[in-house]
Amino acid sequence: MSETNFKFRPNVIVVPLITIILIWIIYYVEIKFGFNFNKYGIYPKSIIGLRGILFSPFIHSNTSHLINNSVPLFVMMGCLYYFYQKIATKILIMGLILTGLLTWVIGRPSYHIGASGIIYLLVSFIFFSGIIRKYYRLIALSLIVVFLYGSMVWYIFPTEERISWEGHLSGFVVGFLFAFLFRKQGPQPEKFIFTKNEEFENQFDEDGNFIEIDVTNTTNENS
Repeated sequence: MSETNFKFRPNVIVVPLITIILIWIIYYVEIKFGFNFNKYGIYPKSIIGLRGILFSPFIHSNTSHLINNSVPLFVMMGCLYYFYQKIATKILIMGLILTGLLTWVIGRPSYHIGASGIIYLLVSFIFFSGIIRKYYRLIALSLIVVFLYGSMVWYIFPTEERISWEGHLSGFVVGFLFAFLFRKQGPQPEKFIFTKNEEFENQFDEDGNFIEIDVTNTTNENS
């Protein structure tokens, strides 16, 4: 895939924007009508807790939690759909399911909510994918991601009781695995094909030694 294939398409903005708006609407409904959607989060090792795999990314505990997730989620989804257009939706849907499932397996007995698991999925995928593909534009993107969100790596460890580090770790691991598994899909570094110069190559023998041409023995047709 050449550089010119990186083109801006409406879904680069539309998909992240719709996602963020939907999350804010759900939060508004929860606050406005006094609902508590936390019970729809992931509850590990509980059959009913499996529903949280689909619902938990849209549920947030408070406004601060929502704001902190909205900006990086929008940025990372935008990057995903711009640079990995052909596989973006696949990465997002499969990543959501596998991240949630892994959280369900390793998580503490509590409701795990929020879009941070998806954010860690995207940050991890975009970072490692650029490195694995060895494509300079994607490597540059990886470095930008590290600059913006590199400090997030500390939250894949149990640093705070109220933070679902299990969800963060799950997203990080799934993102890394996807970067490897999908390395042959999506943008690839350009391959340069060098044409042979027969006139130049004829000046060397089979061993690579230069063949000297004796100009004194050449005939002049005009003599």
